[in-house]
Amino acid sequence: MIRRPDRNPGARQGRTTYDRDSLVEVAVEVFNERGYDGTGMEELARRLGISKSSIYHHVSGKEELLDLAVGRALDALFAVLDEPCGAHADATARLEHTVRRSVETLAAELPYVTLLLRVHGNSEAEKRALERRRDFDHRVAELMRQAAAEGGVRGDIDPGLISRLLFGTVNSLIEWYRPDGGLSVPTLADALATMVFDGLRVQRS
Repeated sequence: MIRRPDRNPGARQGRTTYDRDSLVEVAVEVFNERGYDGTGMEELARRLGISKSSIYHHVSGKEELLDLAVGRALDALFAVLDEPCGAHADATARLEHTVRRSVETLAAELPYVTLLLRVHGNSEAEKRALERRRDFDHRVAELMRQAAAEGGVRGDIDPGLISRLLFGTVNSLIEWYRPDGGLSVPTLADALATMVFDGLRVQRS
């Protein structure tokens, strides 16, 4: 849910003051509604109820707002890859941990991840975001290859393809998951991990 900025008690009646973080929150809401390309600074200023010059006091423009927003989503996802997963965890355990925590991250940062998954590469900020997304995908694919080499998951399907299918499923949650919909995040993560890994694990006779 978008957190609305607090009113400054010292400000004039009806006027809201923003810091950079709260500017980004509102910008993400507008970008997701109208599309990044379809949003101008005039629309952002109107939604914020401030002048364009007030926005420029905090950021250089629309592209920096996008950079900050998708950077938040990407930083959270990369942090999942770097989390400790037990001293003796094998690649399969680390992979399952990554999937579960990615679901939790998507739910926690839903507006930001939604925006990240909708960028098209039409600006330098979008190109940077897509490059970091590819890096994330490559690291997950490498983890998948390690899990297959260890015999923890099936080796008869290309690891890169599995990775794309797996995170395609995770990413599809932005289209229908709602935090207030009655489905808990742990239940969602458990269901997805069970569905995926029951099909991926090597069956022992």
